[in-house]
Formats: sequence, structure tokens, C-alpha cells
Amino acid sequence: MADTITRRRSRRMELRTTDEERALIDRAVAVEGTDLTEFVVTHASEAARRVLADRQSFELDADALSAWEELNSRPARELPGLAALFRRPSPFAE
Repeated sequence: MADTITRRRSRRMELRTTDEERALIDRAVAVEGTDLTEFVVTHASEAARRVLADRQSFELDADALSAWEELNSRPARELPGLAALFRRPSPFAE
């Protein structure tokens, strides 16, 4: 049985799947020996943490931190090609 933390869940989520997606999820639930709610919440939460971690923080050792600080202390470079690109009208604007 999967490790579970006893907690009261009061928020409801609904989602739609194809028959194939549901069958796949049901097979995975059976393999892990858990229930559908626990499986979906656990795996969706893990995926959410990975997505947010990529955007919130990162860890560097002392050498990498020094290199990062050195790069960030440099003045910005002139990028004529990028400046020209920003002067062009957006292909998405009407």
C-alpha cells in the first residue's frame, strides 16, 4: 500500500479523460495499490512541484554561485540583431 498521510480533503476536482487515458490511470492505480484519488493527487502534486521549482528557485555550490554572481555583475551587451527584431512589428498583432 502506498504511504499516505491522513488528512481531510475538502476541495473537489473534476476532469475528463478518454477511455484510453482512464484505463491507463486505472492500471497504474492498481499497480501502486492505492486508490484513484490518492494516485491522482500525489502525482499531480509532484508534477506541480517540479514545474514550479523550475521557476522559483535553484541551488548552486560555492563555485557555481561565484560564477553566477560574476556573470550577473557584468554590464549588459549591445545586441543589434535583438534590437532590430524588437523594432519589427509583431506577426501576432493585427
